[in-house]
Amino acid sequence: MPPPLRLNAVAFVSPQNHPILIRTFAQPSQDELKYHYIAHTSLDVIEERIAAAATTKSTECYLNLLYTMEDVAVYGYITPLKVKIILALALSDSVVRDVDLITIFRAMHTAYRQSAANPFLKLDAPTEGINDHATVLLAGGAQWKGFRRRVDEIGRAVAAQGATSAPGT
Repeated sequence: MPPPLRLNAVAFVSPQNHPILIRTFAQPSQDELKYHYIAHTSLDVIEERIAAAATTKSTECYLNLLYTMEDVAVYGYITPLKVKIILALALSDSVVRDVDLITIFRAMHTAYRQSAANPFLKLDAPTEGINDHATVLLAGGAQWKGFRRRVDEIGRAVAAQGATSAPGT
């Protein structure tokens, strides 16, 4: 039986390293700033991994464990369009299977892709001087509520899976 995963936070970062969405699932809401910090510090490690992958011509999206900090293990994923997805999992003594993480990352990537493919998403974008990340940064806007809902559903599914696979249940 696989060990339960506890997802503390997920962050989506644009190709220009601007945060798109940072969602926390940890209980104390005062830790939100901690997960913003984790997302930003992960960018340096991700850039190193991308540079190393470029020399070997690797096309792998999953970047594996980036680092551990205090009680959090941080994992990374980069989409073909260079959007970075960062997961912060509660650190545990059990082994985390890559296949479980890749499944979570793919679900998060699908949620982002479906939301970004919305043809009505760019309604509030400025018409003059459009740059690629202008609409991406509107993830806090009402048009992105479906994306936030999907990310929350994935977070609840991971938590439910952890609850059902926990010992003694």
